[in-house]
Amino acid sequence: MNAIDQLIQKIKETNNPTVIGLDPRYDMLPNCIKQNYTGSVKKICEGILEYNKALIDNVCDIIPAVKPQMAFYEAFGLDGIQCFQETCKYAKENNMIVIVDAKRGDIGSTAESYSSAYIGKTKVEDQLYGLDYIDFITVNAYFGTDCVKPFIEDCKKYDKGIFILVKTSNPSSGELQDLKLENGKTIYETMGNLVETWGTELIGENGYSSIAAVVGATYPEQLQTLREQMPHTFFLIPGYGAQGGKAGDIALGFDKNGLGGIINASRSLMCAYKSDRWKDQFSDEEFAKATRAEAIRMRDELNEAIAF
Repeated sequence: MNAIDQLIQKIKETNNPTVIGLDPRYDMLPNCIKQNYTGSVKKICEGILEYNKALIDNVCDIIPAVKPQMAFYEAFGLDGIQCFQETCKYAKENNMIVIVDAKRGDIGSTAESYSSAYIGKTKVEDQLYGLDYIDFITVNAYFGTDCVKPFIEDCKKYDKGIFILVKTSNPSSGELQDLKLENGKTIYETMGNLVETWGTELIGENGYSSIAAVVGATYPEQLQTLREQMPHTFFLIPGYGAQGGKAGDIALGFDKNGLGGIINASRSLMCAYKSDRWKDQFSDEEFAKATRAEAIRMRDELNEAIAF
């Protein structure tokens, strides 16, 4: 079973097309974690790992995937990277799909090394080394085909997947991505066409390819356009919740069978215990229970919108 079919299977099992983004900052941590992990970067990273594990423990049966964002771990140096690795391993041990948000992209041997580091293997003497607990990585493919080729080859070889940036959710994305070319197509549509083409050899049993796309929920019209133009491309859809994406808008990225995408929520799930909706129902120590409650609410809202 290829990577995208594994993800779709988990979505069906949990009846939940969402992924929890694990993007930790120190100020996000509840006081019950902070008070026990202070004094050094190493201790803070140990606290973040405990926090991540508690969230995973409370949602692994209802959310199919996690998406750690590398930058938040790299900010803490080597201790942060170790925390990232342990977080990914723990999620995998709890039968979750692991999507690493690293937005890697380059050409030649550098692209090959990025791919080997996350979804492929690195050969040292007669041994192959790799991170078997990672299923997908996000890729910035604006270098073109020679940037993506090493990742595609590793996807074929190791049953992995990639999510390629097509139309991002940030406010200024249109400065470049919405520009029109001489043929009348926008840059994001052109990238979408490339992704659809790159994915033709990795289409799985559900009709979607392991060469997938990132398409933001904050631009519903573009989301709908891309769903029509990219029938075999699965979408990772950021922008729900804290960034303003609505369930009804997100539904435009799904097909008639309720498939075709997975919606990311980071702050709205990680910090649910601070939200107006849940802060009176859950104490600081019950932060993970608040995340579970918000995950269930989000699941039900999204399923109603997309008729999954």
